[in-house]
Amino acid sequence: MKDNLRKGREHLPYAVPYGKQNISQADIDAVVSVLNSDYLTQGPNVPIFEKSIADKTNATHAVAAHSATAALHIACIALEVGPGDMVWTVPTTFVASANCAIYCGADIDFVDIDPVRYTMCPKALREKLEQTDKPPKVIIPVHLCGQSADMKAIQKIAKEYGIRIIEDASHGIGASYDNAPVGNCRYSDIAVFSFHPVKIVTTAEGGVATTNSAKLAQSMALARSHGVTRDPELMESNSVGPWHYEQIMLGFNYRMTDLQAALGTSQMTRLNKIVERRTKLAARYDEMLQQMSLKTPIQSLNTASSWHLYVVRVDVDRHKTIFEFLQSQDIGVNLHYMPVHLQPFYQRRGFKPGQFPNAEAYATEAISIPLYYGLTNENQDFVVKSLRTALL
Repeated sequence: MKDNLRKGREHLPYAVPYGKQNISQADIDAVVSVLNSDYLTQGPNVPIFEKSIADKTNATHAVAAHSATAALHIACIALEVGPGDMVWTVPTTFVASANCAIYCGADIDFVDIDPVRYTMCPKALREKLEQTDKPPKVIIPVHLCGQSADMKAIQKIAKEYGIRIIEDASHGIGASYDNAPVGNCRYSDIAVFSFHPVKIVTTAEGGVATTNSAKLAQSMALARSHGVTRDPELMESNSVGPWHYEQIMLGFNYRMTDLQAALGTSQMTRLNKIVERRTKLAARYDEMLQQMSLKTPIQSLNTASSWHLYVVRVDVDRHKTIFEFLQSQDIGVNLHYMPVHLQPFYQRRGFKPGQFPNAEAYATEAISIPLYYGLTNENQDFVVKSLRTALL
């Protein structure tokens, strides 16, 4: 079976990766159409893609950027995060969720995760706020694996302290929370999605920030395009001619290209189908793994995950052995994530082991096993068989 998986995939690191994109002929045609057009960037495709995201999430505005990292940065800029401010996120995330605050000159701290949901724990958030002399200006809950954090509870606490909220929904396009799409910003100021190739749908690289605030959307749009505008209503002097433009703030070149946007728009037409397949695969894992000595994901009643990742937790003493055995079987597994506060950069900022025990325990037991739209039942069966062997 292992050798059969390799046929036609000899160039890949693993025969069964933990995640990968699914590209259709329609996607290819959409990108080729842009290549044959007059605009490879700054053309009509980015607004079309932004509208597809706004429509899907029920948000009023969507602002595309060349990555979710860039989108997190401009979200912080829009909320006026700067030197002297504090931002809190969770340790169980990719480093970008914390780095975006550092980019703005702010300080960062963390809130431990819920041991069941693996997202920001509302109880831990309240306890930390009650003990601090410097509450954060912004908090960034992360929707790990595609399951939303408990945003209603988090927003209730944040409102008491006047804290703004950015949802890091990088894993969450197509998910829902409290009977509404993730990204509608009912319980936040801004939500950010990622469209990296291993995510639910892809733009190759890309990110989008959604919001219901015209002011925040305008600020993010400026920040992603050098802070430059041709809008007369935003300019600080009278136009001297049709060539006139002004830089009214310090911005960055974070624009998404029309090539990326066209791919994303095409992919979005299949979002429901892709999430449906991922959900079925997750349900198959649930059924096939239930008799094994490991923990499978638990879904909260008020959420519907988009199933970016399927994470199992195994005995800490066997974590490395099981991980390496699966790799030896040509199965691409991963850890999402090593705790951010234990990265060397953040330890140099004063963080130490033992500060966030739930996140640290999770990282010693968690294994992301393959889950993606193109994963066949046969390959999934092989993953389960290999995992069963590893647990013996």
